[in-house]
Amino acid sequence: MTKIFTMTHKRFLVPQDSTYIPLHVGKAGSMDLGYMGDDSGDSISELNVYYGELTGIYWIWKNYTGNENIGVCHYRRFLANDQLELLSEKEYDRILMEYDIMTSKAIDTDGTYWETYAKAHNIRDLKEEARIIERLYPEDYPIFCKVMEGSKQYFGNLMAARREIFDAYCSWLFPIFFELEKVIDVEHYDAYHKRVFGFLSEQLLMVWVQARNLKVYESRVIVTSEKAETVELKLAMQQLIKMNQVSEARQLYYEIIKVRPDLPQESSDLKQEIFIIEQILYICEVEKQAEQAGILAFSHDLPELIEHYYRLVDILKRYQNWSEEDMAYLRETYVTELAIEIIGRNSNELDHIWQSALEMFSSIK
Repeated sequence: MTKIFTMTHKRFLVPQDSTYIPLHVGKAGSMDLGYMGDDSGDSISELNVYYGELTGIYWIWKNYTGNENIGVCHYRRFLANDQLELLSEKEYDRILMEYDIMTSKAIDTDGTYWETYAKAHNIRDLKEEARIIERLYPEDYPIFCKVMEGSKQYFGNLMAARREIFDAYCSWLFPIFFELEKVIDVEHYDAYHKRVFGFLSEQLLMVWVQARNLKVYESRVIVTSEKAETVELKLAMQQLIKMNQVSEARQLYYEIIKVRPDLPQESSDLKQEIFIIEQILYICEVEKQAEQAGILAFSHDLPELIEHYYRLVDILKRYQNWSEEDMAYLRETYVTELAIEIIGRNSNELDHIWQSALEMFSSIK
């Protein structure tokens, strides 16, 4: 038998399969969602702001008494089969009869993990983690160094294993962070970077697995919804554009992205619209400065503007064969030369042709 605990901090569409058990992480001091919480018994729920989903993992380790296979997923990220369907209990049971542990499929990055971590977080924290592992688990330190110099990564703390393996991993993992708490000052971090222990833990699963030479099944992962923060950002942009507050929208956009650089990532922005929104805001600002009636003369509705942006890209790609309908659309929707240049310069699809498309557009105005 297998139980998959679905970590969440918000209400979500719970899978119908009874294998999946919602677990409200960080429940201590937060609004009750109606799910089982991580704030009873031996708990670190109040540390969720620093630990993320690890407070749920800790709670399972210390409080759940079942001897089933134990798995961890998120309210919007799940291990999946080749048909991109959530794994059933039978599938988990079958795989864990043959393998020691299931993880997310390792992804390859352009550089080492050291380099990847340094781009988004404080590299000093990872160096402190290295020193603590060398002190607590010297036999694992060479593997830690090897993994950190490699380019493969697991993500999200997604996993499933037999109960004894899950417990052994927790027994190894949490002492590292309880030591790290003594040397990392997280109080000056913003809300995103305060989840430092959650970020640091993701690659430690690979360290632990390799150090114990476990037989690993790397599973596909499906993302079922966008991050709540991504949705909130889009809604904020939509409201400000509707109110014609473009400068305020751009300022807020960059303030949010500065502290949440993860939001434009594909796993957070499933529709890949955040880059488009940034371009639309820039076009609005440039046209306003040039005192040209442009994109906002067409619409103040963000979903309409996103659709408009995609249609313009499609039309510009076909600049040598514009139909009467294409030319009418360009004239009637207040398209400016400034907009075409900005879209062209920032679109890989138009990289080599946008200047020719701009010349064609100028000839039909």
